[in-house]
Amino acid sequence: MTQAFIIFAVLAWLLQIAFGWWQLQRFNRAFDGLCQLGTVGVGRSGGRFRPRVVLALAFDTEQRVCGSMLMRGLTIFAQPRQLARLHGLHQRDLIPDVIFPEDRACQTALSLAIAPKS
Repeated sequence: MTQAFIIFAVLAWLLQIAFGWWQLQRFNRAFDGLCQLGTVGVGRSGGRFRPRVVLALAFDTEQRVCGSMLMRGLTIFAQPRQLARLHGLHQRDLIPDVIFPEDRACQTALSLAIAPKS
C-alpha cells in the first residue's frame, strides 16, 4: 500500500512538471508574438489562493494597442487569450476601472502593464 501511494505521488508530480512546461511553452509563444508587434507592457496580480492574472499589451509607435494577451487561472490549464476589445485604443484611454469594472485582479494587472517604465 505504501509503495502504491509513493508511485502515485511521483506520477502526479511528474504530470505537474509536464503540464507546467506545456503551459510555459504556450505563454512563451504568445509573448514572443506580442514582442514582434512593438513595445510590450506586462502586469500581473493574484495571490496564493486567488486566480493569478498576467496581462501583456503590445503598443505600436503611436502608443496604440496592437496586440494583447490575458492569462488567468489557478491551474496549469490557464491559457493566453487575446483582448480584442482593447486593440486600437491609445495608452491614455486604457482606464482599468472602466475596462474591468468588476475584476480587481485584471484592474491591477492592467495598471501595471500601462505604467510608465523608468
